[in-house]
Amino acid sequence: MGEENFRAADWGDIIGQSRLTDNLRNAVRHNKISHAYLLQGEKFSGKKMIANVFARALQCEAEGDKPCNCCRVCRQTANGNNPDIIYVEHDKPNVISVDNIRQQINGDIAIKPYSSARKIYIVDEAEKMNVQAQNALLKTLEEPPEYAVILLLATRVEAMLPTILSRCVVLNIKPVSDDMIKNYLMDKAKLPDYRAGICASFARGNVGRAVQLAANEDFDRMKSEVLDIMKKISELEINQIAERVKLISEEKKKEKLDIDDYLDLCFTWYRDVLLYKACRDTGHIIFKEELREIGRAAARYSYEGIERIIRSIDRARSRIAANVNFDLTMELMFMEMKAG
Repeated sequence: MGEENFRAADWGDIIGQSRLTDNLRNAVRHNKISHAYLLQGEKFSGKKMIANVFARALQCEAEGDKPCNCCRVCRQTANGNNPDIIYVEHDKPNVISVDNIRQQINGDIAIKPYSSARKIYIVDEAEKMNVQAQNALLKTLEEPPEYAVILLLATRVEAMLPTILSRCVVLNIKPVSDDMIKNYLMDKAKLPDYRAGICASFARGNVGRAVQLAANEDFDRMKSEVLDIMKKISELEINQIAERVKLISEEKKKEKLDIDDYLDLCFTWYRDVLLYKACRDTGHIIFKEELREIGRAAARYSYEGIERIIRSIDRARSRIAANVNFDLTMELMFMEMKAG
């Protein structure tokens, strides 16, 4: 359920967002459609997918609250040929300019729909609209034509002008539970239980991110590297730790490594160790294939030692976010792990 354009998707393909989808389905069912909606959610959370399904449901010729995928309009939309669903584009990667809004919305919206009851505008990455662009859009939102529906998709609602927000129905995409994501990956992506569990744990409630991780070879390689260090940390010399950190730093610079994911993997290892030590709970352990090594680590560390290490991981995350020296921060964290 990522940011790809899943035009043949249906409400049933959107998992973990029942309150949001019920809101939109009820609007379609009772024909109480607002002129502007703002979907807020992090990258890959499924904003475009939800917008596409909603747009198709609004345009569908069949009665009901979902696209039938059979009528002329549904087939036209699935092929990307519906002239009454307009995706606002922008040339500059980080800015949606006032000209983009004037040309693609303001200058077009007065033209009645070609073949549908409504004309729908979808603005992805709406937070990239500069102030001038938002003010231009505001003029349209103040007096929209009867048939117009504008869907704004944004990762940061705070980047939008209050006057824009006041004229939109704001819908927030919520984090999805790990179990729901895991089941989705096992069912749709046919991932085995163990791999689906890992991807779900590191997706942080984002289904699209979980799907990406499932197909990400860099993530698999990083996981193997983290586990290798975790299993050997007590035996590594200081110079060996420094060498490992240097390699991590180089991968980070090449953007082959997401440091948040890396630290999450470290945290998950020690979470598993703590679970095993506390109650020999293997059912909730993420790294099930490393059970033997987890057992060894559980015997080696004290509860206080594990707590200190988990705090050191949190500290490293905060320091990196504050632009403290990366190599030194990572070396200190690994030294905490080595000391136990």
